[in-house]
Order: sequence, then C-alpha cells, then structure tokens
Amino acid sequence: MTSEEWQIVGFTAWVSVLSTLVITPFGLALAWVLARRDWPGKSIVETFVSLPLVMPPVATGLILLEIFGRRGTVGGFLHDKLDWDIIFTWRAVLLALSVMSLPLLVRSARIAFENVNPRLEQIARTLGAGNWRVFFTITVPLAARGIIAGMLLAFARALGEFGATIMIAGNIPGKTSTISLAIFQNVQLGNDTSAFRLLGVSVFLAFVAVWGSEWLLRKTHHRP
Repeated sequence: MTSEEWQIVGFTAWVSVLSTLVITPFGLALAWVLARRDWPGKSIVETFVSLPLVMPPVATGLILLEIFGRRGTVGGFLHDKLDWDIIFTWRAVLLALSVMSLPLLVRSARIAFENVNPRLEQIARTLGAGNWRVFFTITVPLAARGIIAGMLLAFARALGEFGATIMIAGNIPGKTSTISLAIFQNVQLGNDTSAFRLLGVSVFLAFVAVWGSEWLLRKTHHRP
C-alpha cells in the first residue's frame, strides 16, 4: 500500500463513520415515528425514504446536484449567505454517503423498535417516567442491537458508495477521492495492482461491517 492509497482508505473510513454518526439521530427519530405512529401520507414518506435503495445512484446524485449546487435552492443560499460550497468538496462526499446509507439505518432501526414490547414502555410511564426517559432507558436499550446493526449496514453502504458521490463530489485526488472512485480511476488508467489492493481493503472493511450487523441481528432474533 502506498501513502496515497492509505490516505484514500483513511479518508473513506473517516467520512463513512462521520456520515453514519450524522444520520443516526435523524434516522432513529424517523424510524421510531414510522414504527409507532400512523398518519395520512405515511406510505409516501416510507417510499421516499426507500427511494435511494432502488433508484440509480447517479440519479440520486443528479437530484442532490440540483439542490446543493451553486444554482440550487439550498446550495445557492449557502454560497450567497455563508460563502459555503458543498459540491466538489468533502462535504459533498459526506452528503452523498449520508443520503445513500440512511434507508438501511431506518429500515433496521424501525424493525428493532417494532420488536420492543409496548407494555414495558407503558409500565415505565405508569411509574412516572416521561416520554424522553422511557425512550432512552427502555426503548433504545431494548432496540440497541437492531440499531447498531443498522448503523453497521449504513457504514458498509457508505464505504461502497460510487454513483452519487462522483456526481456531486467528483474524483479530486487528496480531496474527494474515495476507495470506490480510486478503484474506478485505477482501472481506467490500467493500474490494476493499485486497484486490487484497494479492492482488498474495501472487501475486508465491508465484510467486517456486514458480518457484525448479521451477528447482532441473529442475537436479536434469538433473544429470549
């Protein structure tokens, strides 16, 4: 492994971890609402949340480019008011990874919340616990394995993201280049040795994350 390859691996791992941490609070809130509440239009929200799983990643990237580019609604506001650009920066990588991995976290956390016995929460409330205390002391601990499994899946998805990332972040060496983008570039340049080294690291990291997620889910399903 060259120093440049280690830099790419380190950047990819760092931004994947950061994206997972960024989406976790919102993802858990959304998963809980979908698991415990019914309201008009719920199916539409569920569909929108799942769209990145079935849409071509480049299509998702194009939508993000339109929204967060300098001429986009959000991107234009950030550029004009805060002099803050997202597209073709590390923030764009973070954005792409977050959007593409959010559905996996939400789906796993939602199932975990649905498996929590509501009677336990009701008992805690009758003993004087407020909603927030019930959530953090009863619901989250009981759903913890499913939540962590979802976070690991989200991390694994972020590690392998390509389509949306290349649309809004490009492949700028030392700035936005991730493992997937670097593998693609090395194959295009005929540098197969570097491509396979990065492939090996990518497979290892993804295997560990997915294995950990599956192990936690099995422990959840077999919990007495």
